[in-house]
Amino acid sequence: MKKRKVLWLLPAGLLLLALLLFLFLWRGLGLFADTEKMLLSYMECIESEDYEKMYGMLTKASRESISKEEFTERNQNIYQGIEARNIEIKIKEKKDEGLQTVLVYETSMDTAAGLLQFENQAVFTREIGEGCGLEWEHSLIFPNLGREDKVQVTTIPAQRGEILDRNGQVLAGAGTVSQVGVVPGKLDGQRDLELEKLGELLEMSVEEIETKLGAAWVKDDSFVPLKMLEKIDEIDLLFYSQEEAIEKRNLRQELLELPGVMLSDTETRVYPLKEAASHLTGYIQDVTAEDLEEREGEGYHAGSKIGKSGLESLYEKELKGKDGCKITITNSQGTEKEVLAYQVKEDGQDITLTIDAGLQRKLYEKFKEDESCHVAMNPKTGEVLALVSTPSYDANDFIFGLSQQQWDALNEDEQQPMLNRFRNTWCPGSSFKPIIGAIGVSAGKLDPNADLGMEGLQWQKDQTWGGYYVTTLHEYSTANLVNALIYSDNIYFAKAALQIGADTLKTSLEGLGFGARVPFDIWMTESQYSNSGEFDTEVQLADSGYGQGQMLANPLHLACLYTAFLNNGDVIKPSLLYTEDPQAETWISQAFSQEAVQAVSEGLLQVIEDPNGTGAGCRMDAVRLAGKTGTAEIKDTVDDVNGTELGWLAVYTPEESPENSLLLVSMVEDVKERGGSGYVVGLEREILEEIYAGE
Repeated sequence: MKKRKVLWLLPAGLLLLALLLFLFLWRGLGLFADTEKMLLSYMECIESEDYEKMYGMLTKASRESISKEEFTERNQNIYQGIEARNIEIKIKEKKDEGLQTVLVYETSMDTAAGLLQFENQAVFTREIGEGCGLEWEHSLIFPNLGREDKVQVTTIPAQRGEILDRNGQVLAGAGTVSQVGVVPGKLDGQRDLELEKLGELLEMSVEEIETKLGAAWVKDDSFVPLKMLEKIDEIDLLFYSQEEAIEKRNLRQELLELPGVMLSDTETRVYPLKEAASHLTGYIQDVTAEDLEEREGEGYHAGSKIGKSGLESLYEKELKGKDGCKITITNSQGTEKEVLAYQVKEDGQDITLTIDAGLQRKLYEKFKEDESCHVAMNPKTGEVLALVSTPSYDANDFIFGLSQQQWDALNEDEQQPMLNRFRNTWCPGSSFKPIIGAIGVSAGKLDPNADLGMEGLQWQKDQTWGGYYVTTLHEYSTANLVNALIYSDNIYFAKAALQIGADTLKTSLEGLGFGARVPFDIWMTESQYSNSGEFDTEVQLADSGYGQGQMLANPLHLACLYTAFLNNGDVIKPSLLYTEDPQAETWISQAFSQEAVQAVSEGLLQVIEDPNGTGAGCRMDAVRLAGKTGTAEIKDTVDDVNGTELGWLAVYTPEESPENSLLLVSMVEDVKERGGSGYVVGLEREILEEIYAGE
């Protein structure tokens, strides 16, 4: 029995030893590897950009066929180039073939051209002493990708939407310009002198030109673009002065006389109204690195254009559109083998404004030499017809290429052509008197028919005011509301403000939108009645009654308040986007009482029609007008005699139909010794004559 037991244990020991040896060999061959997990891990490394780990998962034979550097560069260039993300795989089939396992899987990923899906296969091989590894082939990236093939990403640019006026006239859109460039091989032996002359003509430094000529892609026969210029045909020159026309002809002629210089037509963004509307439209420029970072995921890329100011920036999302994209495999000859993904471009939307380009241009041309701002609107519908700031700049210069010299000149100009004045606030002076009168009557603090007393040309409430007096320019009888508006009596409105009282005036002004944003697409600076939010002194309160003190009003806000005199006391909300059948939308309901509207409206009519009215110079036979002038004093102290003056005119057509109703509000700086508000009256009359008298 004992002998038989020993014989039995011996075969059992040998069997165990054989089993351990078998397991060791299988582990060494990698037969226990989970190939599905390995494939998932490999794919996860793509998004984390862990190409070293991916390379380490390849078989020894694969690693010998491609270096780590080549492997990393190939994968990185392709996956980053197509902007691969959200990569997911789904194993569809697993086939064991001896020492190899084949996994058939489906891949989906988001790319620059949208969703990309395809079926592929991965082969895992078990190598003795090496374990299980992935066989590398270029087709592991895409099934039809060969060793010499390339993956190409092509952007299909979307057409940027146009900005149009109410009549379909282009304010910003595609146009043809002249592209000035050089063919390097055609420059002769006097290259330095030629480039210096070229730089003078284009307002570019020789260094800037040399940098462009030194780009890696440039060959002797390449056309190297340097700068865009306005495309001028002979018929276009008829719209310029003789001096300007000669200058433009000479520039083109001198450029073409230089060896190697060529002009070609190219399409780009243009602003046909130039300086007349640049503060309104703004301009586009190339995206910056900061733009790309801030707008990641919004479809921007190097070479994209983006709105930098004005409406181009405000409506960037609508105007931009969405670029199309195509991802293809091309062979070594550049022939397209396969389209992997394709995304159709979506052109940007056109934006049609309530703006009237003709009126916009008229206002600019009339006031272009002044520091001024202007708002035109239909007071019955709220449509804004013009927004003008002068002096101005030409938005096309930012498209053509603004030189440092031009940029410095714009920023150093004392007239501040880059300042958008219609978005700012200004001391309204007497143009604000109708608002004070309407507040007083509406609040029951001011009887429009009461005579507040004519005090001569200066007045103070009592001796507590010390040496300070409110002054006015005209003496007249019966100081009631209508007469006070006709003669623009500062003393009357100072008294009115005191009767209204600080608390009531503050509450009323806040109810009229002071300290709040005007509900308009373009952000305007908020109007204010005081720096501190309070009427700190009695003198400040009195001065506020005739639009001085610390009163500041935005021109569009002031225009909106005037709409109440044509809409039964309702302040109309301003609008900028055009509709076929505009309907007035109320911003502030019943801002003024009917009694106030009637009294103030009569006064504003007489300001124009009465020969003594400060706006009588605007009276016309062709159309009935109402309005109010204003001359605001801007000085550092009460005793300052060197301050300047702002000239105002708000004028409207009280009897015109809703389709033809017009309200203009203009402010001109530095009218002292130029006639005060009379200077503005004279120029606006010329514009109104062009509109209503057909001159």
